[in-house]
Amino acid sequence: MAKGRFPGMGNFNNMMKQVQKMQKEIAKMQKELEEKEVEASSGGGAVTVKANGKKEVLDIIIDKEVVDPDDVEMLQDLILAAVNEALRKADDMVTSEMQKITGGMPGLF
Repeated sequence: MAKGRFPGMGNFNNMMKQVQKMQKEIAKMQKELEEKEVEASSGGGAVTVKANGKKEVLDIIIDKEVVDPDDVEMLQDLILAAVNEALRKADDMVTSEMQKITGGMPGLF
């Protein structure tokens, strides 16, 4: 055995290089995801919400037909449903893209 060498260190070094490469790819993907948008609607399109990969709501569009001063609760429910669906879609988008990089390795995200 060569002086200062340990069996298996080459495999460890290769693994560390792969981890560093994966970290760089993840950082790049996260930046790209921050700019991607998803859209979700409720009430047959009465309320539409746009969100990004950072799970920030970017826009809420409400059809004038659904605005009824006597039924504000329905409008609130439609908004809530559309926002929650948009955030779920953003989560799914992030998870899907990260799995492409990590190969679906459990416990990473």
